[in-house]
Amino acid sequence: MSDQKQQARPRYRPALLRYTISLMIPTTILDLCWAGHRRSIASALLRFGDCVALVDPGPASTIPHLREQLAGHGLHITDLDALLLTHIHLDHAGACGSLVRENPRLRVYAHSRGAPHMADPRKLLDSARRLYGDTMPRLYGEVLGVPQSNLKVLEGGESLTMGSRQLVVLYTPGHASHHVTYFDSLEGVAFVGDTAGVAIEGHPFVLPATPPPDVNLELWNTSLYAIAALNAKRLFLTHFGFSDHPAQHISSYRERLLRWSALAAKILSEGMAESQASEAFVKEVAVEARQSLSPEEADLYLFNGSLHLSWLGLARYHRKRAAAQA
Repeated sequence: MSDQKQQARPRYRPALLRYTISLMIPTTILDLCWAGHRRSIASALLRFGDCVALVDPGPASTIPHLREQLAGHGLHITDLDALLLTHIHLDHAGACGSLVRENPRLRVYAHSRGAPHMADPRKLLDSARRLYGDTMPRLYGEVLGVPQSNLKVLEGGESLTMGSRQLVVLYTPGHASHHVTYFDSLEGVAFVGDTAGVAIEGHPFVLPATPPPDVNLELWNTSLYAIAALNAKRLFLTHFGFSDHPAQHISSYRERLLRWSALAAKILSEGMAESQASEAFVKEVAVEARQSLSPEEADLYLFNGSLHLSWLGLARYHRKRAAAQA
């Protein structure tokens, strides 16, 4: 080999090596330590070549933890290129406006039913205050609107180019009418938000999350079939982390979701006062969780699951069905 070639080789190989390694970086869990609870909200860090994205950046109250987690990977908020929202509930998306203020070039992807509420969150905040009251500032922090110029509106069916990879977007309503799932076929990961419930670090016990206002179990079931049809290697749940057995997870979740629906319908049929009905639902579900989990794990699941909100969502669903049939 000539001296010229020997001198040229080091000039190109490090760049090629860095590029190859960047393609191989797997999805990383960022634990946002919501309200002091670890393993409660997971943001997914995606690095595709020169592109850096987050799936569900969490609430504004956790931005200090997000900043620390990014720093652990040599990144800053100004290094982010995109925020991919599975849906706009505040525990998933409340930080977006603050992050865009710090990094004005951020692209924020959201379904068309949710995007207007990211631009103008007043109705979203009014609804949340009715549920959370005085705990809103502690749980969610300051919620700012996202400029229209930063919003990228989705319908489902799109293929998003993120650096070296493509993410397929599925419309997956049920938990929320504006819910989407992102699928990275190269890594085999489906980012399912709340469509597949709460399961901490792949534990086989899966807890539904059914908050108001637009739970729809028929649409939800269809969404679960759509996710199963992806044949993903892993599911990424915002609450919390990876599930490595998607088919088993989805089957178990579908079964428990139907069981919860039947329980809510039974309680409603008994004509209890609202507070008694909510208490009965929470008590029965909590007993089931404590039978399947250690005391510490059960407490974390029940915090993540917000059972009183799940009662409200299911009760609203059944009352709407009854009214439609009448």
